[in-house]
Amino acid sequence: MRKKLPIIAIFLACLSVVLVACSNESSSNGILTTAQIKKNIGSKLINTRENAQKSLTKKYQEKVKDSSYTTDNPYIKLNPYKTSPLSALVIFHTDKEAKITYTVEGKSDDTSVTNTVNGGYSKSHQVPVVGLYSNYNNTVKITVKYKDGTTETQTVNIKTGSLPKYIKNAKISVSKNDKTKMDIGDNKLTIINRTTKEPFAVDADGEVRWYSTNYSQHTIEQISNGHMLILTKKKVDSSVYNDLIETDVLGRIYKEYSFSSNTKSNDSGNAKDETTVIHHDLLELPNHDLLATVSDGSKYKEDVMVQISHKTGKVVKVIDLKKILPSSMYKDYKAGTDKKVDWFHQNAVDYDKSDNSIMISGRNQDMIMKLDYKTNKIIWIYSGKAKATWPKKYRSKILTPTQGTTITGGQHGLYLLKHDGDSEDIILYDNNIDVTNGDKKTSGKYSQAVEYHINTKKMTIDQTWSYGKSLGKANFTSIIGYAERESNGNTLVDFGFKKGGQESNIIEVDAEGNEVFNITMKNASSKAYAYRAYRIPFYSSSYVFDVNK
Repeated sequence: MRKKLPIIAIFLACLSVVLVACSNESSSNGILTTAQIKKNIGSKLINTRENAQKSLTKKYQEKVKDSSYTTDNPYIKLNPYKTSPLSALVIFHTDKEAKITYTVEGKSDDTSVTNTVNGGYSKSHQVPVVGLYSNYNNTVKITVKYKDGTTETQTVNIKTGSLPKYIKNAKISVSKNDKTKMDIGDNKLTIINRTTKEPFAVDADGEVRWYSTNYSQHTIEQISNGHMLILTKKKVDSSVYNDLIETDVLGRIYKEYSFSSNTKSNDSGNAKDETTVIHHDLLELPNHDLLATVSDGSKYKEDVMVQISHKTGKVVKVIDLKKILPSSMYKDYKAGTDKKVDWFHQNAVDYDKSDNSIMISGRNQDMIMKLDYKTNKIIWIYSGKAKATWPKKYRSKILTPTQGTTITGGQHGLYLLKHDGDSEDIILYDNNIDVTNGDKKTSGKYSQAVEYHINTKKMTIDQTWSYGKSLGKANFTSIIGYAERESNGNTLVDFGFKKGGQESNIIEVDAEGNEVFNITMKNASSKAYAYRAYRIPFYSSSYVFDVNK
């Protein structure tokens, strides 16, 4: 016969159940606690990929010690870390201290890639070569400049293999490439940041000059040390993109963040059928921590941001937009076919160090907003939702558009151009689709890159530049897209989902809207269209390669 539990034991057991339920999510609105979000994100640093590369690094360390490698007889290793096939590591010694510059010769004018190896004068040289052509016997000129001003030049040839099928089949055609007006410098390429499959970069002729065999989803960012953050998979055949790697142009791994890949619903509130925790955007904060857009594992998705420590890999801050915006926005929003409530659909975040704030874009509310990063308080909101329909406490934060300023609809890629006192200039890609609060009259007729000027003293927003309206419906994209302002004042615009995803059209225009570069990617494979396009140096002045570090 079973013994009866004392009344106090029953009470404590019931209390325990209640406390656990409360710690997971509020029963009244389904919002998770910060502790539960951190648990569901499950972020941590792991060393799997770094450990797998240790034998390679040790091999190259031995080559660096070997003084028999000279300019006449260098050590050359194509694809040194096995994930960047259009790169090479060249190692040699000189009798005197010198600096090294190299040029991968282009097939046409203004397509050569030239880099100076960073790190000062030395007798031992590790040269990370990037910008090779595929299936080609590349000519690389290496220039040795000694401290006394004398130089010598050596030419080496590096033969590469063919492109993988998902890049080879993504046919690039170029209809315009005025190289004298493009922002390409000595080493800039255009990264095609794809929704899935391998990311790659092309030159002004549309030729592939770099790619990674690590599949990526949405996220590839160049950070302050010249490395790249790529959201990838543990295995290529996995459906889950929950490994975030810090890598360089050669494919060497410096850090690896792993996230929860629980794809089955459970009592902790973990999401069902999540293919990734991080989804659309992330950035590096001034202290080198990461700020990422995530799904928190509740019935709501893509409405939370987390700060991840670069030292521990753990979540150190959570921003839940459900706790900031009116509850009617998410309570009244219908769930999708995945039974998730995608009421905000955050697709961009940018950090403003001048006032410690962040700007974000919410596609499904057709709105952009700025928050104080320390307090999470709203600084401003721009939306097609009429000011009078907002709860009173929000109305003082709503920006008033000047005459002729367009309302954004389903927009992407918001970021800051300049902040000076009460003046802020921002740029974004306006899909111009009325999701909830967009412009019904123009919705679906065109998409455009738009620059806005915001006066935070007057709380006004003024459209100061745009490109895309004249292209009409032909370049309308219902989803994805990006606009990037270049160093010479040009703007690179990614019409990523043209013709319903059959094409991705990337156009660079000058300040007057004149085309200087126009490429189209077709047959990109399922969901492998151009989510964003970036023009970046390969590599940046802050990048230093050293196998001993």
